[in-house]
Amino acid sequence: MSDNTTSAPRIVVGVDGSEPSKAALRLAAEQAELTGGVVDAVYAWEPPPSWPPRESKSGGHQEEQARQHLGQVIDEVLGTERSVEVRPRSAQGHPAAVLIEAAAGARLLVVGNRGHGGFAGALLGSVGQHCVQHAPCPVVVVRGTG
Repeated sequence: MSDNTTSAPRIVVGVDGSEPSKAALRLAAEQAELTGGVVDAVYAWEPPPSWPPRESKSGGHQEEQARQHLGQVIDEVLGTERSVEVRPRSAQGHPAAVLIEAAAGARLLVVGNRGHGGFAGALLGSVGQHCVQHAPCPVVVVRGTG
């Protein structure tokens, strides 16, 4: 995921559409604007348990849905006219693993304190906790408004 064509600092942010992830996206964009950086907005998706791995058409459909969802969330949070470059990326895999891989070579990883899934009483979601413990760069965990 490392981009060697630009010297701008990369800020990776996990986006799943939850309020904490929207707050994380806003913070990542603000930080990128302050530092002259770019934002890699990452949406991780996993196939449903009944998904048959041998049927690639289903995976392609999920990948397209993930891209569309990510684009909608980015537009909702940051608008269509942005002051920073935002590069959307969706990838199949566990969110923590996808984010840690995406953060290789990044200046910063930003995640929401809780996303979709888990239980509401958790102070720090499992994805955020895993990223804090294993990311190859500094991690900011952002509390959402909802």
